[in-house]
Amino acid sequence: MIAVLVLAASTLSALTAYRLALRRVSPRGTAPAVQTGNKGCVDFHDAGSHIGEEACVSGRIVRVFTSRASNTFMDFCADYRDCPFTSVIFSSDREKFGDLQTLRGRQVEIRGPITLYNGRAEIVIHGPDQIRAAD
Repeated sequence: MIAVLVLAASTLSALTAYRLALRRVSPRGTAPAVQTGNKGCVDFHDAGSHIGEEACVSGRIVRVFTSRASNTFMDFCADYRDCPFTSVIFSSDREKFGDLQTLRGRQVEIRGPITLYNGRAEIVIHGPDQIRAAD
C-alpha cells in the first residue's frame, strides 16, 4: 500500500514539474504570428506544425470540460483523445474567466505559445485576452 502511494505521489510530482516546464517554452521567432481577425490564425488541425511558436489557433469549441483537479479544457473534437490540438486553463488561472460554457459551439481564436503535450499541440491559456470569439 505504501509503495502504491509513493508511486502515485512521485508520478503526480513528475507530471506537475513537466507541465510547469512547458509553460516556460520560449517561441522560436521574434515576431508573433498573431493578427486580428482570422488572418494569421491556423486551423487547429494544423497547430502541430507550429510547435514552439507564438501563434493563433482557430476552431469551433465542441466541449468545455472541467476536471476533478479544476483544470478546464476547451475541446475542438468530439473525442479529445483523437484531437490534434487541445487548450487548457489551469485551476490557478480559472478565476480570471467568466462562464466558459458560453463558448461551446462557437468559433474561437486562441493565442499563445504552442507546446507539445502527450503528442498533441497545446496552448495553455493564462488570461481571457488569449481567447477571442470569432463568430
